Amino acid sequence: MSTVAETEPGETESPGAPIRVALVDDYDVVLSGLAHMFDRYRDRILVCEIDANASLDDQVDIVLYDSFAQPEADLQELSALVRNPRASRVVVYTWNFHPELVESAEEQGIHGYLSKTLPARDLVAALEKVHRGEKIVSSPPRRAGSASGLDWPGRHEGLTDRESEILALITQGKNNAEVATLTYLSPNTVKTYIRSIYHKIDVASRTQAVLWGVAHGFTPDHHRIDHWLGGP
Repeated sequence: MSTVAETEPGETESPGAPIRVALVDDYDVVLSGLAHMFDRYRDRILVCEIDANASLDDQVDIVLYDSFAQPEADLQELSALVRNPRASRVVVYTWNFHPELVESAEEQGIHGYLSKTLPARDLVAALEKVHRGEKIVSSPPRRAGSASGLDWPGRHEGLTDRESEILALITQGKNNAEVATLTYLSPNTVKTYIRSIYHKIDVASRTQAVLWGVAHGFTPDHHRIDHWLGGP
């Protein structure tokens, strides 16, 4: 297992064709923010798919699987991505470094498990190492926040990325026990997050929270995931 080390100032890769990266997540705002992180590195990273409604039949070097509000306990998606012949390598991009999750992802055959706390330059460097054949697993981050440039539903309403992920799961119809299982948080911690969410979006009930979520972009577009899993 390798860990991601920060690049030294001025450290660059040798010139060559940029790495073709397909971004996979169910939320457009999440992917748009992630894609913009690579704006300064277009000579090294080519984002070749955001909109899964447009067919992509070409081979890509790396599928970067952003785990925002994804059912991480169900690793069938990762397994299917790893088996997909259009993707040479699969990398998970996440805040959740619960040891069981990391171990399970590695058992599915992923090629990298990267933290959302990585600055853009270190994320690019890690993807380049994966492209060269290394297996890269970030050191478990202390919960200090996401890398600058990322975006998520509810960010502009004051929700943190973790609160937004929990609200997204609630909007998908998950109960507190299911949210706790999927996020590897304790039920009491989930309740604390939910109370904070209710306060920030000014609602008093779960039904109101779900309606708010639907109206503010928390309903996932599963077409993108289905597209990479062999669906339409």
